[in-house]
Amino acid sequence: MAKTIVIIPTYNEIDNIKKIIPKVFEFLPETDILVVDDNSPDGTGSYVEDLTGSDGRIKLIRRSGKLGLGTAYVEGFKYMLANGYDLAFQMDADFSHDPKELVNMTKEIENADLVIGSRYITGVNVINWPMRRLLLSYFANKYTKIVTGIPVCDATGGFKCFRKKVLESINLDAIKSNGYSFQIEMNFKAWKKGFKIVEIPIIFYDRMEGKSKMSKKIVREAVLMVWKLRFKSIFGLIK
Repeated sequence: MAKTIVIIPTYNEIDNIKKIIPKVFEFLPETDILVVDDNSPDGTGSYVEDLTGSDGRIKLIRRSGKLGLGTAYVEGFKYMLANGYDLAFQMDADFSHDPKELVNMTKEIENADLVIGSRYITGVNVINWPMRRLLLSYFANKYTKIVTGIPVCDATGGFKCFRKKVLESINLDAIKSNGYSFQIEMNFKAWKKGFKIVEIPIIFYDRMEGKSKMSKKIVREAVLMVWKLRFKSIFGLIK
């Protein structure tokens, strides 16, 4: 049986993390959960640290400050590779990603190298987002597909499952991007290295608790990233 870990980055997610951890275990009782906390002022890290003492499936990386989503996942991936896991799931803490879909991802990864929970492969499956943000996300994915050529409908989504060999093949130390651009970069590099990517439809829900981390900086970074990846690909610089 594959050894799995679910990586959940957090910053001020105390209300959500209390609910999401038991939900993940409800659907994947044999998995481990790694919370990567960016020194949340609301006590998220301390709460998870207390849980680690009573449940060996729960792991914690506490970081010095708000260092960003991409670097949080990179630290999680490095932990996964160093500790003998076969599969790494990544998901948000805020219930935008339904934990029950972890079961479907587990089935799909049997015949794939990277599984993406896609909001756009069967139309638009997003609940309670403002129209402006929905249009931004939808057309950002269209833009990414046109510029990079990646055959993925939802390149910016954050609900995914990687096989170990995919993460081993990517130079994680070279990954400095965050937000949308981090998701695009990881997907693009997996695709260019010839790994099999499968998208499965999910319903994406706006967060239940807390505040969104979306910013104009994240959008600008993603706009530039797609061109950076295109030119690196042309000159054979993808690592």
